[in-house]
Amino acid sequence: MDTVKRYLIPLLALLALLSLACSNLTSTGTSSGAAVDEDAIVAAAVATMQAQQPTVFTPADGQPIALIDSDLQETLITLYNSINPSVVHVFSTQGTGTGFVFDDNGHIITNNHVVTGSTQFEIVFSDGSRSDAEVIGTDVDSDLAVMRVANPPASARPLIMGDSGGVQVGQFVIAIGNPFQQESSLSFGIVSGLGRSLRSARDTQTGGFYSLPQVIQTDAPINPGNSGGPLLGLDGQVIGVNSAISSETGFNSGVGYAIPINIVKKVVPALIEDGEYVYPYMGVGIDSINLFIQEQLGLPDTRGALVVSVTEEQPAALAGLVRDDVITAINGDAIVDSDGLISYLVFETEVGETVDLTVIRAGETLTIPLTLAARP
Repeated sequence: MDTVKRYLIPLLALLALLSLACSNLTSTGTSSGAAVDEDAIVAAAVATMQAQQPTVFTPADGQPIALIDSDLQETLITLYNSINPSVVHVFSTQGTGTGFVFDDNGHIITNNHVVTGSTQFEIVFSDGSRSDAEVIGTDVDSDLAVMRVANPPASARPLIMGDSGGVQVGQFVIAIGNPFQQESSLSFGIVSGLGRSLRSARDTQTGGFYSLPQVIQTDAPINPGNSGGPLLGLDGQVIGVNSAISSETGFNSGVGYAIPINIVKKVVPALIEDGEYVYPYMGVGIDSINLFIQEQLGLPDTRGALVVSVTEEQPAALAGLVRDDVITAINGDAIVDSDGLISYLVFETEVGETVDLTVIRAGETLTIPLTLAARP
């Protein structure tokens, strides 16, 4: 019925316009006296209606593609009404941010940079209720922090943690937060990239830097104040924590980053239990391999992580690794590049664990056992 109404109005308007035009021609004496061609008028109206029809894309196999799910709007409304009570506004003496409820014990996840530099915090829930909060754990390298409130409202239920390992480029996502202190704002977009890395806010002892792997890139608008809020799939499960943007202005440019929820699920329980998270540590500086390095070192291909520095008296040095070694596998799992090595250490290993490194050195393949320490 809506479609009929949409095109009936233009049709009637066109018919009226054409009738008026014919009348004007007659009254001014410019008509040849010929009768109006009603068939031509109807044909013109139909042509106009067809021109206004929405475009339908058809792939090579001939099956039409729906440009947008007719139920999407209802899905977004339902998601917002369900999720928003669990998203909070974080106020500190340094500024504001976003957080969300992690469990039934009053724990709230946000970004480390949201709480850095402040000692007093207030949490505002979507129903307007307010509560003082304390920070019980932070992690600079993942930019995560956990806060605790005493009596959250009953409507503030824990959000469901998803699986960032199953996220795909192109899938729809939503972000809920407080950009520019505009409380409880929803934005919508897609996952536009995977496997990104974010540099930690601290440097290594040797002047390098730590990085966070497997970061999710999204074009869902993220602005100052969104930090610490959830990035969710349309199933309502959290796949990431909004943390940063790439922008020359400091405002959204369509490239935002979210900490993958699989890292959150490792780090947050440790922050609640111990106040900190301890990362496995090798004590090497690494880089990926390009064609120039491959040729220079006589490598068979560009796969692996190149050792560019070894920290004294740390696991790599104690195990015998040296500069220009190429790590191609850990415990038999192939390492494609430097990000792959970092991802493996973060997701697959623990402090104190001994791993077997497959290393290419001067054309020879070696197996080197290494016991991981705690990241200093």
